[in-house]
Amino acid sequence: MNQTDQKIITIDGPAGAGKTTLARALARRLGWRYLDTGAMYRTVALAADEANIQVSDIPGVETLLASLKMDVQLASEETRLFLGGREVTALIREPRVSALASAISALPQVRAKMVELQKRLGQQGRIVTEGRDQGTVVFPRAGLKFFLDAGPEERARRRYEEIKSRGNDADLDQVGRDMAQRDQADSTRDASPLRPAQDAVPIDSTRLSIEEVLKVMLDRVRQKGW
Repeated sequence: MNQTDQKIITIDGPAGAGKTTLARALARRLGWRYLDTGAMYRTVALAADEANIQVSDIPGVETLLASLKMDVQLASEETRLFLGGREVTALIREPRVSALASAISALPQVRAKMVELQKRLGQQGRIVTEGRDQGTVVFPRAGLKFFLDAGPEERARRRYEEIKSRGNDADLDQVGRDMAQRDQADSTRDASPLRPAQDAVPIDSTRLSIEEVLKVMLDRVRQKGW
């Protein structure tokens, strides 16, 4: 059975476009599992931080990856991450981990390891997965692909409110600058650059509510007969 037959839906796009919220909502409506691939890279970043391994230390990163004990548990509401048997789902959302994740996720060695794991997680199908390379690299034969985007100011506002909702301090202008740098890095990196798959359905969520975007996605799912 190939990946198209296994019913895989990918949602790619830049930070702040609404991928996580929409992927969760879609998975919940369909009764499928939800995969947050960004959380996997954050877990690698946390492991590197706790081991005092710098992103520039490639041999150190490779050693870390070889011994990495990461467990990913999928459900329709949440992707839970475990590191060495310890749940780190909340810990990986801290700002210091987020900053490191951006840099470490650009390393080809890290992406190769995570892509391999993501492919295994998708083997049973009935999965909604979100990230930046899901429809282009990880699941190129997925049955349905979306590329979700929004204007830079709106994406910065969303990320700012997300950070504040977790009780962390944030500056809207700085959030915008950080996102612009991340967009540039994601789009120009050699390993799995951010770009829409040729067969992805583009959605601009700048002026759309969550329910409006979800309706567009569900209509496409129904057209597939799923």
